[in-house]
Amino acid sequence: MNAPKVSIIIVNWNTGDLLAECIQSIIVNSIMDTLPFAEILVVDNASTDHSLHQARTAFPEIRVIQNQANLGFGAANNMAAREATGEYLLLLNPDTIVKPGAIRSLVDHLDNHPEVGAAGPKLIDPDGSLQLSIYRTPTLTREMWRLFHLDSIFPYNAYPPTMLAATNPQKVDTIQGTCLLIRRDIFLSIGMFDERFFMYSEEVDLCVRIRSAGWLIHWLPLAQVVHLAGQSTKLVADQMFLMLYRNKVEFFRKHYGQPKTAMYKLLLYLVSLSRYFPGLLMKRTVLANTQLQGETIRQYGLMLKEISSF
Repeated sequence: MNAPKVSIIIVNWNTGDLLAECIQSIIVNSIMDTLPFAEILVVDNASTDHSLHQARTAFPEIRVIQNQANLGFGAANNMAAREATGEYLLLLNPDTIVKPGAIRSLVDHLDNHPEVGAAGPKLIDPDGSLQLSIYRTPTLTREMWRLFHLDSIFPYNAYPPTMLAATNPQKVDTIQGTCLLIRRDIFLSIGMFDERFFMYSEEVDLCVRIRSAGWLIHWLPLAQVVHLAGQSTKLVADQMFLMLYRNKVEFFRKHYGQPKTAMYKLLLYLVSLSRYFPGLLMKRTVLANTQLQGETIRQYGLMLKEISSF
């Protein structure tokens, strides 16, 4: 049997029916695309629901790595990458539905562009609207711009609307790890995911290292994948909020050193103050007393308590 062109790696954690639906979309669309991928590896991070059993029953051909604890996104992908045999690795979330032609477009692009080390599709919501999945590398000024919502005035941190509306491939800094195709030899040679990032910022760090090694990263708007966004984390929103910023701080510590890390933590502290205390005052009004605003107030309050430990 010939080695597979692509090893598709899916990290699962309590995603219910979505894992099987994701695999079904891969198989159906790979047949339509005549894509010789040949292997799907599912790494289960100690799920307690029926998701892995259902997928195994429906698709006995998948390869499964079953962990006894939740090791995180990066570590789970690294485990599968060591066992994968494909020329390319497709890192794919289980809460996705692959649209026809998407995987084939990504593979063909890397085949035809040897200077490109990794590529990702356009992520869309179930209604077909754009879901942001490309980002500039975080810096202190870009994070300040983002946290104070200044991109609506001028897109300094975010990519401009003209680029988001493009149909031709675009060079980008970072592609969200929801769906990312990377050359396996590059992934292994740059050290795979840094496992200090349990979840969040791991793909940002990975993309920095891909580009530092001299490779380009491309976004392909015509390759489309539906992303149902956050299905495995919505029940632990507060923990995920803190983890998001804890790992952003860790990213700054790794790439920019302690002085800029301290400045970033100060920025987060000031932003938290500006959201938490005015939010408490506004919460007394009927107009502002919504579930979303209550969640925001609570989460920035938690940030104020926890940020010294970041």
